[in-house]
Amino acid sequence: MLTCKNIKFLNWKQYMNMIPAIAQHYISGEILMFGYMSPEALNNTIERKLFTLFSRKKNRLWVKGENSKNFLHVKKIITDCDYDVILVKVKPSGNTCHLNRFSCFKSAEPIYSFILKLQSIIKLRKKENSKKSYISNLFSLGNHRIAQKVGEESIEIIIAFLEKNSVNIINESSDLLFHLLILLQSVNIDFESIILNLKNRSHK
Repeated sequence: MLTCKNIKFLNWKQYMNMIPAIAQHYISGEILMFGYMSPEALNNTIERKLFTLFSRKKNRLWVKGENSKNFLHVKKIITDCDYDVILVKVKPSGNTCHLNRFSCFKSAEPIYSFILKLQSIIKLRKKENSKKSYISNLFSLGNHRIAQKVGEESIEIIIAFLEKNSVNIINESSDLLFHLLILLQSVNIDFESIILNLKNRSHK
């Protein structure tokens, strides 16, 4: 893990006192964006735990999300074997790309990262409280209704399983996962916490 004390060992001469920085989702592994950091930008990234680049266009430090509020919260910073590139594992608070996409590298998107996108949509609908949105309406009906929907979908997937209906198993599993994400957001738990919990259990 890089710290403010050991960044001097990086190969700053390779790119004229800059170092390439890759932002990677700390759970899915998806590459979100790329840029260059000056020593000051890297220090800011480490100290504030917010992905910060040096903008050559603006000639100043640029904190990703300073305008959109879609910050990249830093979880871990590692370097490559030659100490001339850094990989920053981050947790995004919204879409990363200025085109309102989850990642700046759309074609490199892992299929399972869609769950994280869906989670972002659910968070947004929770805040919006729109009558036209199924998700918003479900939140407005309260936790008992959300729990009821998860229970209903659980029963339906059991029925599909016992009937050995593969198509229905897929459809009902999708419904269950969707409503489980809503349930988790109703108590402010991100799906990443579930993945990390499973990962930690696998080491036991």
